[in-house]
Amino acid sequence: MKYFLILLFFLTTLHATKITDVSKIVGVRENQIIGYSLVVGLKKTGDGTTSKFTLQSISNMLKAMNIDMNPIDIKSKNVAAVVVTAVMKPFARQGDQFDVTVSSIGDAKSLEGGTLLMTPLKGVDGKIYALAQGSLSIGGRNQRGAGSESHPTTGVVFNGGLIEREINIDLFHQEYATLSLKESGFKNAVAVQKAINSYYNTQVAVAMDSRSIKLKCPKNRSMIEFLAEVQEIEMNYEPKNKIIINERTGTIVAGVDIPLKPVVLTHGDITIKIVEEKTLSKPQGSMEVDKNLVIGINENEIYTKEGTTTVANLVRSLQKLGATPKDIIAILEAMKSAGSISAELEVM
Repeated sequence: MKYFLILLFFLTTLHATKITDVSKIVGVRENQIIGYSLVVGLKKTGDGTTSKFTLQSISNMLKAMNIDMNPIDIKSKNVAAVVVTAVMKPFARQGDQFDVTVSSIGDAKSLEGGTLLMTPLKGVDGKIYALAQGSLSIGGRNQRGAGSESHPTTGVVFNGGLIEREINIDLFHQEYATLSLKESGFKNAVAVQKAINSYYNTQVAVAMDSRSIKLKCPKNRSMIEFLAEVQEIEMNYEPKNKIIINERTGTIVAGVDIPLKPVVLTHGDITIKIVEEKTLSKPQGSMEVDKNLVIGINENEIYTKEGTTTVANLVRSLQKLGATPKDIIAILEAMKSAGSISAELEVM
């Protein structure tokens, strides 16, 4: 049976950061838009006759051009039905261009070499906010990092979108604005409030809850100037500890300073015991890996120095003993359930 002796140390760190890094202005956000259209010019890699909606779309397009064609009579394989998606940036103005992502919804084999026909892009309210058209790039990557040669049924039209309707966000004439923290927490909300009020030496910010901070613009500044200053103010921010686990790939991402509380845990032939100690034990015959880590003579014991007992150190220790990613993930999940890990555990 493998036995781990791990020494406990608690560590809390405050990080100096700008307010803009931990919050956003309520109302200033991106907006998603979507549309349906056709991609033409394919080299017999488009939708087949089983995609009846494609044939009907071709027929409707031809009717708009005064050509009456029954969908049953259309045999072309050079056309594919697609869904077009994009994101409107805040304060986008008429005539601004942006990238659009094009994805096949039929049985097309590839969109390579195709051209997207003019596509109205609508918001959730059903109104048209932009148009999209242009040649597809299959090998390129869209603004979200997706799309590649391994996905020939998804492509990007770079600068293929054109803003037609603006989303009005009037900040200039407002007296009040609201900040929303990216991660809720009463301590951080109060820290933002104190940092802003200290900067202006007056009460211009009030924390309304664990996430919202209401701001009142000073009389000697415009709202735009005020928000620009607020976003650059530095504050002491305590980030929320989080462990992210991807069970499919075995990837574990964790902060280096997430502490472990005392616990005894057995998983298969692995037993973990976490206790409080102040000095690093070095049993006879043990091997020192570094100044903070010693492996016992039988390679079934791990000793760590006070100040190094964290999730990152535990994972590293388990890897030294040859534990599989599946074992490590199971151990972390069990320790979270037992209360040894106080950080949030997110499984993907």
